[in-house]
Amino acid sequence: MDSAVSDPHNGSAEAGGPTNGTTRPPSTPEGIALAYGSLLLMALLPIFFGALRSVRCARGKNASDMPETITSRDAARFPIIASCTLLGLYLFFKIFSQEYINLLLSMYFFVLGILALSHTISPFMNKFFPANFPNRQYQLLFTQGSGENKEEIINYEFDTKDLVCLGLSSIVGVWYLLRKHWIANNLFGLAFSLNGVELLHLNNVSTGCILLGGLFIYDIFWVFGTNVMVTVAKSFEAPIKLVFPQDLLEKGLEADNFAMLGLGDIVIPGIFIALLLRFDISLKKNTHTYFYTSFAAYIFGLGLTIFIMHIFKHAQPALLYLVPACIGFPVLVALAKGEVTEMFSYESSAEILPHTPRLTHFPTVSGSPASLADSMQQKLAGPRRRRPQNPSAIYEESNPKDPAAVTETREGTEATTSKGLEKKEK
Repeated sequence: MDSAVSDPHNGSAEAGGPTNGTTRPPSTPEGIALAYGSLLLMALLPIFFGALRSVRCARGKNASDMPETITSRDAARFPIIASCTLLGLYLFFKIFSQEYINLLLSMYFFVLGILALSHTISPFMNKFFPANFPNRQYQLLFTQGSGENKEEIINYEFDTKDLVCLGLSSIVGVWYLLRKHWIANNLFGLAFSLNGVELLHLNNVSTGCILLGGLFIYDIFWVFGTNVMVTVAKSFEAPIKLVFPQDLLEKGLEADNFAMLGLGDIVIPGIFIALLLRFDISLKKNTHTYFYTSFAAYIFGLGLTIFIMHIFKHAQPALLYLVPACIGFPVLVALAKGEVTEMFSYESSAEILPHTPRLTHFPTVSGSPASLADSMQQKLAGPRRRRPQNPSAIYEESNPKDPAAVTETREGTEATTSKGLEKKEK
């Protein structure tokens, strides 16, 4: 996943658009400001709404919609996997024809983009459907094996409204596939980013620090140490980056002098910011201090990235500035409030949600399987009225003795009871 901010202005063809031997005219200050401001705004939208939707996702009742939790082991391996993927793409572009590789990748991201965009717009589109809209439920189930060995591969539930959203998303997908227009690219990129922030959950703050720290080194090495990331970003025709033309004011929608921001610079800090929002909610103080602090830190870090990129006229690894800001600012707030221990001991995956039943007592059971099954059926049948116990039963439960003593007690109780009845009859 590309994770660098690139600035192809002042005659550079660094980030997109074909080069034909002629240099582009320098961008105007207004065009540059518009491009940078638009990239910043587009980066903030999926983080903000993705973080809010991540809270609802964590509380979702449907098992198929449960988020993917990133553990500390996953976080430690992620920079290595990302490096291998990036290097592999670089070698592919060097060895094979760029045209055929991009065609294959375009088809792949065409399908993923439609699904991601449909999932993104579905909550918003539901507000526009009339109350009497005929909404039918569907389920796509794909399994392998049979009998007890049957295993679900795909279990996707959807309705008629989802099909409408899928149709609208398909229009954008065809537009992107045919034209590769930058607006269609950004719609898919925003959808990927929002879904990533919503569905990828860090299990705790320590895991987030491991992930961001590893990608901090990854980003610096592949941007400053080599030209691999910038080369892949220029050659890779897929919606893995947000782009905005700096010559929009001069050429309109057909502009081709782009500044770009990799989706990694949105999703990676975004899932950490979403984790802090869930931590805020777990404190039950009706404040979102850590969320707003990290959100402001992201704005500061990305703004600093754009400023330095503009000054030095070179692509910058955005995580170089975003990681210290997004981790440092919330930790300083936690130090000031004395909540560092609570922050680092918070476990997102261990939240006890209102709808989630938890077993807090483990009873001891004994007896045969048949008797255990009968007792479970009686419990499931609902509460029953207790029958009054005779004195002998109460005595047996409170004073367990040997069988002979229990028999004597019963006989004495029966004798006493018969004498009382005789007196009553007289």
